[in-house]
Amino acid sequence: MEQAVVPPEKKQYQEIGEDLRAQIIQGHYPVGSRLPPERNIAETYGVSRTIVREALLMLELQGTVDIRQGSGVYVMRIPEEHESEEERFLNSDVGPFEILQARQLLESNIAAFAAKMATRADIDNLRRIIEQEQRAIAADDKSQDNNKMFHLVLAGATQNQMLLATVESIWHHMDSSPLWQQFNVHIGSRAWRLKWLGDRQTILAALRRRDVMGAWQAMFQHLENVKKSLLELSDEDAPDFDGYLFESVPVFQGKLV
Repeated sequence: MEQAVVPPEKKQYQEIGEDLRAQIIQGHYPVGSRLPPERNIAETYGVSRTIVREALLMLELQGTVDIRQGSGVYVMRIPEEHESEEERFLNSDVGPFEILQARQLLESNIAAFAAKMATRADIDNLRRIIEQEQRAIAADDKSQDNNKMFHLVLAGATQNQMLLATVESIWHHMDSSPLWQQFNVHIGSRAWRLKWLGDRQTILAALRRRDVMGAWQAMFQHLENVKKSLLELSDEDAPDFDGYLFESVPVFQGKLV
């Protein structure tokens, strides 16, 4: 006897996004109007602003709203009541904040280990990737994903193939994640690329010094900066209370994770 297929449980951001979408369909927010501030939406649903931001990215991906830097979130169209194909498309997607949290836990430790294990060839490869990105930014060239290349080469610098395979798996997920790609639409400007370039230079400097703690902190802060950029997309006011994925740098038994 075949077992019934149980649909995957909806994530919080999906439930909130669908509820906001239903309100738009019902006429609570006409085309051209602005949704309530994210702080208010978060308080209404009793969730963090990170969950609300992922819900709004989902709606933007569907073409329902437009997230505008420093202005707010505006309704672009009234969606059809049943758009099952779009819902299935997003149903299994992991939100950007969850991805970034996993990356902080994993890649900070990878950077620390690489500070011990990296060879001169690894350091030279990372330096060349940074120089390549400098030239690409100057030419406004987005044809190469130097960001991804840097993180994969850094993982390889641990000389541990399982760690490299794990990071490759995470990047494969990001490359196929509609929400992550929508997030990247907002952070592909020259200003953001220069910011990430500076972060990578700090990471490389720590590796060159064989500074284990410095490499850990530099990677943690880099991914924190990426997370902050997502929080800043449409805020009219600074999201001070949502500053970190963790309230502080995570420490267990007196040691960094």
